[in-house]
Amino acid sequence: MQQKTTRHEDRVPHLRRGFIAPKVNNRAKRDPLVLALTLLLLAAPIARAQWDIQDSRTTASLRGIANVGAGVAWASGTEGTVLRTEDGGYLWQGCATPPGAEKLDFRGIQAFDENTAIVMSSGKGDLSRLYKTTDGCRTWKLLFTNPDKEGFWDAIQFETIPQNKKTQCFGALVGDPVNGNFPMFLSFDCGNKWERQIKQFPPPLTGEGLFAASNSSLLLKGLSRRAFVTGGISGARVLQYLVEADDTRGPADFEAKVAPGAKKLVYRPRHMQVDMLPWNVLSTSSGAFSIGSRVAERTFLDSEVIVGGDYSAPEHVGIAAYGFLGGSSADWHPAQTPPHGYRSAVAYDPTTKTWITVGPNGTDISRDDGKNWRPLKPTASEPPDADKNWNALSLPFVVGPKGRIGKLRGDALKPANP
Repeated sequence: MQQKTTRHEDRVPHLRRGFIAPKVNNRAKRDPLVLALTLLLLAAPIARAQWDIQDSRTTASLRGIANVGAGVAWASGTEGTVLRTEDGGYLWQGCATPPGAEKLDFRGIQAFDENTAIVMSSGKGDLSRLYKTTDGCRTWKLLFTNPDKEGFWDAIQFETIPQNKKTQCFGALVGDPVNGNFPMFLSFDCGNKWERQIKQFPPPLTGEGLFAASNSSLLLKGLSRRAFVTGGISGARVLQYLVEADDTRGPADFEAKVAPGAKKLVYRPRHMQVDMLPWNVLSTSSGAFSIGSRVAERTFLDSEVIVGGDYSAPEHVGIAAYGFLGGSSADWHPAQTPPHGYRSAVAYDPTTKTWITVGPNGTDISRDDGKNWRPLKPTASEPPDADKNWNALSLPFVVGPKGRIGKLRGDALKPANP
């Protein structure tokens, strides 16, 4: 049975029945200065909190979060936990646990609407699985189990491609190296069927792997690009598989849209690209954890940001890189002012043109495409740790350990008035 949601008037004191507005005392009426100050205080805007800490009704560690929009969002975590909200997070519903998944760690979730979602567990071999629901998480179907006994899935992403008649919903998932290769599996039908990507990525470096910290180490750009970030004792890299605009071979063909008046773009049809990131971080617990993208508005150059650090030393200065992707190449540069700690997830808010990144010891924002970062601190009306203990982002939602869920307020990222 669903619990009754809290009424709006119960959350906002001045809407409660019987609430009496503060009165101006007699002294204020007699003293013009006191009266002016009193009226000024009453007219002053109430300080807005930047975060709404929400009640998830679970103690599971949450690493999967997917905001669908219109108040619908899904979250996932340890012990087979899946959550769902249809009212912007005022009430989070605990979903039925997929059969046999009671001990699985659901580190990634992708949602399509209020009824449909795919959840990914991470674990060795057959502990990496995909389940799908189409009835609002009342029942689940096992879609796919990791065929690699030594494999470990790290991230899953989907892209909708409405202009493509053959593949309107494309998905990919990637895992840690198996037998000297990074395994990637593809779906061309919204996740119902999966196939192994035939073309292999360049071999991993010694000790190289992905981090399943926030389900954001993998980035898709339609059918044209699949990129993921890594870390480890040999450094951090970006590995990309590019299917360019003049390629129409196989199941991954698509209709490219060229801007009016632009000349036809000619690239190598399909190729791999590997970039070493400009960070001097060499340990099993450090590297790149998340990659995000801002779609170009006026040029062909997309802005991309990568964040990471050392999860075993979260207080150490974090690492971030920014780049501008044009065609099939990108130049990566270290942030001039990095985040103030290890960061596991990054996302872009197009409304305020702001990047935001989160981690255990805080939150940072950037308004110059990742070059410089500054902390986003709680306001006086918030808990002092409201910006901390976060794992993953899907704006405006953020999730963390012990069932922690927050929602960024609509004006939190707006630049302050000059």
